[in-house]
Amino acid sequence: MSKIKATTIEDYIDQAPEEGRERLYELYDILKRVAPKAKEVIKWGMPMFEAERILFAFAAFKSHLNLAATPSAMKPFKKELEKFVTGKGTIQFPYDKPLPKMLIRKIAAFRVKDLRENDRKWME
Repeated sequence: MSKIKATTIEDYIDQAPEEGRERLYELYDILKRVAPKAKEVIKWGMPMFEAERILFAFAAFKSHLNLAATPSAMKPFKKELEKFVTGKGTIQFPYDKPLPKMLIRKIAAFRVKDLRENDRKWME
């Protein structure tokens, strides 16, 4: 969905495919609650949350949304992610199925904690 020319995450969601907007707002709400102090930006045409580094990003596609949470944040949840289409650091959530909100919270919280505890730049 690279044709979206949003300047804010809400703009991005409002321009996304109608069938995905509800799920996108749900995902956005989860990520905001997990990382309330993170900076919200649009980079490379995708919504992202940053805290010195990119915490996570998401994107809308024709029939699903992607959450990019990095491979290291997904690794501890490998078993729970088996029922989803995944890439190296991404997870696909189809629009026609409920979001696994608790799993998304756990992955996002793990990413925030991992960055805070293991990234030297966070400490500077």
